[in-house]
Amino acid sequence: MNFDFDRVIDRRGTDSVKWGRYGLDVLPLWVADMDFPAPPAVIAALHDRVAHGVFGYPQEPPGLREVIVDWIARRYRWKVAPEAVVFVPNVVVGFNLAAHALTQPGTGILLQPPIYFPILDVPEHVGLNAQFSPLIRDPGGRYEVDFDDFARAARQDVSMFLLCNPHNPVGRVYTRAELEQMAEICVRNDIYICSDEIHADFVYDGRPHVPIASLAPEIADRTVTLFAPNKSFNIAGISCGIAVVPNPKLRERLEVTRRGLVPHLGIMSYVAADAAYRHGGEWLDELIGYLAGNRDYVTQFVRDELPGVELGPVEGTYLAWLDCRNAVDGNPHEFFLREARVALNDGARFGPGGDGFVRLNFACPRSTLVEALGRMRSALVSTG
Repeated sequence: MNFDFDRVIDRRGTDSVKWGRYGLDVLPLWVADMDFPAPPAVIAALHDRVAHGVFGYPQEPPGLREVIVDWIARRYRWKVAPEAVVFVPNVVVGFNLAAHALTQPGTGILLQPPIYFPILDVPEHVGLNAQFSPLIRDPGGRYEVDFDDFARAARQDVSMFLLCNPHNPVGRVYTRAELEQMAEICVRNDIYICSDEIHADFVYDGRPHVPIASLAPEIADRTVTLFAPNKSFNIAGISCGIAVVPNPKLRERLEVTRRGLVPHLGIMSYVAADAAYRHGGEWLDELIGYLAGNRDYVTQFVRDELPGVELGPVEGTYLAWLDCRNAVDGNPHEFFLREARVALNDGARFGPGGDGFVRLNFACPRSTLVEALGRMRSALVSTG
């Protein structure tokens, strides 16, 4: 099949936070929400369920766990048992739940900023001490792990490492060797790992996504891995998260901690997830090709048309991390919103190393991207 990702869908007036936060003349390229309709199979399954008309308390669809573990085996080359799957409302709930279940207040949590900002909120939510090991940006804009600093931070009474891979916002897809070195440090210091891998399906140029828990049984034994159909199939508004927890003792701790606080999934979440993982693969494969084209367009445009702006390699996610420190005086988020009427994420929100950056979501029809980047170019030229 050929899916039309160039079709522009008007999302204004649809209670979309992405399209409703700013003025009608603003092009929003901020929150990680794609401007494409969900796969046809997902839409059809939801239509059928609505047509039935009864929305009582659901039970888990038969075979859903097996479909998910088959997806994980085929896409990420990791074999897990169906009983390792734990359903949670979304990935953000998942990593907060894992921190509550597996750590003690007053201990440390290891983070690698600049990083997805809800991860930065976990220490306050759980009563933990943030131990930062910032990523290092090389002259070409590629981010690396400072392993000496990572090992230093891990020794600071850390009880959990919260990994983000593929990394949001810098776009790194960690190699097996990098993951092995981080995992070895965690084992040596008896640190649990919670890995946010929600962008696992968005990797480019033939790179594999390697779940850190897939490295070895002793790593899986201390790891909670978080996936979701929300990003992969653009169904964030019908929220569903998947925690893969091979260690039954860790699963039990999560289940005990969630009681009375973290709800189970609703019927539409089950329906959408089941249809997505059963029938959405071809749609996703075509989408990845389209997004790779958008990534290449952004990369070339930044290089040729946005004076002073730099963009490192985007290995994964559909997010571009733009260094505007040599292009804009002051806050670049505010500059582009004011001068270009383009909404981007403020890099400062992503923690240390984020000042002077913005995050751009290129998961939109190419024409939207072309218009937004053209506005940004005009703003830089006219104020330069």
